[in-house]
Amino acid sequence: MDWVRTINDAIEYMEQNLTNEVTLADIAKSVNLSAFHFQRAFTLLTGMTPAEYLRKRRLSQAGSELAKGSEKVIDIALKYGYDSPESFTKAFTRFQGVSPAQAKKGEPIQFMSRYTVRITIEGGSIMEYKIEKWESMDLLVHAKDFNAETSEKEIPAFWNEYFANKEYSKVPSYLGVCAQNKTNGNVFKYGIGCKASDVKGVPEGFEIIHVPEYDWAIFKCVGPSPDAIQAMWERIYKEWLPVAEYELIPDVDLENYLPGDPASQDYVSEICIPVKKKN
Repeated sequence: MDWVRTINDAIEYMEQNLTNEVTLADIAKSVNLSAFHFQRAFTLLTGMTPAEYLRKRRLSQAGSELAKGSEKVIDIALKYGYDSPESFTKAFTRFQGVSPAQAKKGEPIQFMSRYTVRITIEGGSIMEYKIEKWESMDLLVHAKDFNAETSEKEIPAFWNEYFANKEYSKVPSYLGVCAQNKTNGNVFKYGIGCKASDVKGVPEGFEIIHVPEYDWAIFKCVGPSPDAIQAMWERIYKEWLPVAEYELIPDVDLENYLPGDPASQDYVSEICIPVKKKN
């Protein structure tokens, strides 16, 4: 998959639908990705979520049209998907720093232009990774379904809840497991746990996720957790995927938290993603 072209195609779809109601699932479907996969790729490559991009572009366009002075606020509000002038005014003022009425009178406004994603060559830092073939395996996890649009805040809370409830006393908690293809739409499954072979039986509140045999790209992350993991995810999408001879398989990916002090500058963790060679 050409990630740069895919994200640019998604941006084109969003630009064509600034005045229409579109969901994350709609945008992802337009480029043949799962909602989860698209949300993560878009956010890592652009620095904002698809929802943020749409909101800022709509409010930018709305500002430009209001600045011309001929359109009514209520007409612009409805055009860009707001139910009332009040909700539009609140969002517009938060983004622009001035009210719609002030924009109509000529107050300066902000404008965020359309994004275009490109590959850039930077630095010379090395990404340490390896490709390994793993046999099929079962993972034992305490899992929950998450919405792709809200998971960024909800998953850290899920980890806090896991430790607060002392679930770690039942099962080692060295894996963060994201099962992208187990559910449809905007929802995916995320679990905390270990290999099923590490524990006898399935404790209450846990379940088995089966993972087929795959080739895996394993990326070494060095530094405090979760910052090092998050930084490596960004590098994978920005630096590795656009030029690698491999592409992602949209199934289960893993974050492997190795023994050690997670707050240490030399703490080592891993990101493991199933891959296949590009055709």
